[in-house]
Amino acid sequence: MLLMRMTVNLDPDVYAFAQAYAGGKGISLSSAISELVRRAEQAPEPTGASSPLKIGPHGYLIIADSGYTVTPEMVKEAAEDELV
Repeated sequence: MLLMRMTVNLDPDVYAFAQAYAGGKGISLSSAISELVRRAEQAPEPTGASSPLKIGPHGYLIIADSGYTVTPEMVKEAAEDELV
């Protein structure tokens, strides 16, 4: 297998994710990025099914086919629950 050495610029969130992934698996950052790109390449293509989340008439998220509305207050409350 031929290795290629190059410099790439990653967005900070992508770098943080790849670094955490590498640390969690005990592999180098280069190996982690290669593994993640290969996994993305092998991921199945979407079958045309749209996201289960829709934007309702008042700008709130609605879970499709359920009519259940997710309000900003619900998101804030859930985030606060996770911090406790």
